[in-house]
Amino acid sequence: MRSGTRRLAAGLLVVAAWSFGPATPAIAQCIDQEIRDELNARRRYRGVQSRIFQKAGRHELSIFGGIYSADLLSSTWQAGGAYTFHVGEDLGLEASFTYAAPTDRLVRIVENRVGMTLLRDRDDTPALVFLGHLVWSLAYGKMRWFGSGITRFNFDLALGGGVTDDETAAGLTFSGGVGFKLYVAQWLGIRIDVRDHVLAQEVLGETQIVNNVVVSMGLSIFFPFGF
Repeated sequence: MRSGTRRLAAGLLVVAAWSFGPATPAIAQCIDQEIRDELNARRRYRGVQSRIFQKAGRHELSIFGGIYSADLLSSTWQAGGAYTFHVGEDLGLEASFTYAAPTDRLVRIVENRVGMTLLRDRDDTPALVFLGHLVWSLAYGKMRWFGSGITRFNFDLALGGGVTDDETAAGLTFSGGVGFKLYVAQWLGIRIDVRDHVLAQEVLGETQIVNNVVVSMGLSIFFPFGF
């Protein structure tokens, strides 16, 4: 009896091993595939997503105004415009024009004391600034307004040069600064820029290297509109 029971048990074990043995790799392979699919889905979710607001290949027209703070002359208002072609998402080529009318109060005080004119036609010679910049987007971000929709923005760095056309300027103007853009629509943005214009100015017979700081705020229109 004991010998027959042992043989029966051994036979059942052999049958069980033969029945379930080949299925074990298939079950393991199925589980591995499910884990692999889940990991791939997580990678796709966490990976780099395409930007909702895209700039590459688009044109940007801007108008702006602000403050023109001159080293040797008095601060005044300024206004202008710019055109930018975005070569890529992080790089753009900008051409800008700025009109400012800095006053020379210090020169007027000296003129009144010495009784002679040091600057000619001061009222007819505003500062006309023509510049070209290479604009590099440093960082992108997004913000939520009180639980409503998400707005995107970026910080950029500008570097370039050009010409300042007024009675006191002598030579080229070098320019650099930082900027901020807030994208309120696919075709509209708000821009804030701080630029430092480095140039040589001649006032009262002396030439000095000055840093004229320009702070501006304006609007930018991007086209094609439905990009």
